[in-house]
Amino acid sequence: MRITESQTLKNRQKVVAKAARLFRERGFENISVGALMKAAGFTHGGFYNHFESKSALAGEALAHAFHEMERVRETMPGREAFVKSYMSDAARDAPGATCPAASLAGDIARQPDAIKEVFAEGIERMIDWMQNASSATPMAREEAVDLICRMVGALMLARAMPASSDLRRELLATETQQCLIDLPKSAGEPRRRPKSP
Repeated sequence: MRITESQTLKNRQKVVAKAARLFRERGFENISVGALMKAAGFTHGGFYNHFESKSALAGEALAHAFHEMERVRETMPGREAFVKSYMSDAARDAPGATCPAASLAGDIARQPDAIKEVFAEGIERMIDWMQNASSATPMAREEAVDLICRMVGALMLARAMPASSDLRRELLATETQQCLIDLPKSAGEPRRRPKSP
């Protein structure tokens, strides 16, 4: 029986969604095409009916992961909720379902430019959202860049700690508190805490 175009598209989307999760959990190099296709419920041989290469799938899966995160972010009531959610213990323990920047930055550095471009676009959208979150005081770009870098870095470091380490919770708690201090509150308030002399 011939598969319809609609079913082919659904199958492709299923593979992309599964890859977006598995790449964030294991990295690009730590899962084979065969294992990925099996996890999506398909045979290894069907991979090339959908994708030119594993690298092509990686680019699509990365874009999908950033879009997933954007849909979640848009449900947040504002920057404060996003910061708290991003650096929560739940986010730390769920790399496959959260930000691809914190899950894949190390892997991206070793990927071709086409994948790095997808990553850069996702980071740009994170910065833009942080700058211009709806119904919030706009932030300067450098402030938004600073916050995103700190959030991603804190989550990456916390994930690198052993489960028994108190430091993994301390990293997130400290950086969450500091990022919240640095968020603009209203039009008349300073955007950053004063720097000590």
